[in-house]
Amino acid sequence: MKRIMATAAAAALLLSGCGGGNGGANAPANSSKDVVIGWISPDATSSTRWDTQDRPAFEKAVQTLAPGAKVIASTAPNDQAMLQQAESAITQGAKVLVINPITAEGALPVVDLAKREHVAVISYEGLIAKAHLDGYITFNNLEVGRLQAKYIVDHAAPGATVAVMNGAQVCEACIAFKKGAHEVFDPAVQSGKIKIGYEADTPNWEATKAQAQTDQALTKLDDKVDGILAANDGLAGGVIASLKARQLNGKVVVTGQDATVAGLQEILLGNQTMTVYKDLHKQAQAAAKAAVALAMGKPGETGLTDTYDNGGNAVPALFLQPMAVDRANIKQVFDDGFVTKAQICTGDVASKCDF
Repeated sequence: MKRIMATAAAAALLLSGCGGGNGGANAPANSSKDVVIGWISPDATSSTRWDTQDRPAFEKAVQTLAPGAKVIASTAPNDQAMLQQAESAITQGAKVLVINPITAEGALPVVDLAKREHVAVISYEGLIAKAHLDGYITFNNLEVGRLQAKYIVDHAAPGATVAVMNGAQVCEACIAFKKGAHEVFDPAVQSGKIKIGYEADTPNWEATKAQAQTDQALTKLDDKVDGILAANDGLAGGVIASLKARQLNGKVVVTGQDATVAGLQEILLGNQTMTVYKDLHKQAQAAAKAAVALAMGKPGETGLTDTYDNGGNAVPALFLQPMAVDRANIKQVFDDGFVTKAQICTGDVASKCDF
């Protein structure tokens, strides 16, 4: 990561230079009731978290910071739909757009549109590459991949065979997950600690495709797989379905990401081994703080204390730290209020909630 620590003053200077809603008809809001923010995220194909967890947390945080503010929220199946939704939000008076892009460069037309209309743009989770952004808020995505790969290496016997389901390589974060994993895997392969018997990028992050890829891996390797890196909990669900069909569930280390309800339940049931926990409430709250500050014309109060080179531009940024969660420390996600036992401990899982 081309990550450079910056002072708050430097971040403020960069923000003010980007134009974030500081001109024309879209002048800064005079009061919290004048704050209008557009929220655009991918649909549930890649993950259910965007609309069921991130968006509600973001909206709640905006209302806390700016009572009476309006959030125009939408989800999109593709880049073109994101552009249409951005146009709609701007027409409705949005002073800031918070966008989780589907692809690294596919949201560039959205940024071009926003800048013409003097609307600020914050890239959330995924990065919009080569764009003049007003903010970038994400987790350390290289570390996500490192945590997943390290967990497998640490829990695998010498000479273990590993399969890897990377997810689609269409966004900056997606690419970072894979790169981080190989920072751990490659030396382990060279030393003979593990063998990578199968690796694939899963189209559209679809669980059914991960299931098909796992079927292929198990057939190729004659069911002799010790660990499977699934880049998120959705893919892990597909991996587990394939393992169940061969009665291998619970016998193979399976990783994940996002600490979804389904993923946490599978960990308690013993089918998934770990997930990478990213407290998206903190991420959504940070995005709300930055968006409200920009909408109010206060770029020095965004809380974005890092900068990131997104391909020629120094973008004000904030990087949050992920953590590995397995059965031993799963209580952390409940203690943090990330999820509740009522959400997780249902059906067959209820008897496993002894914490």
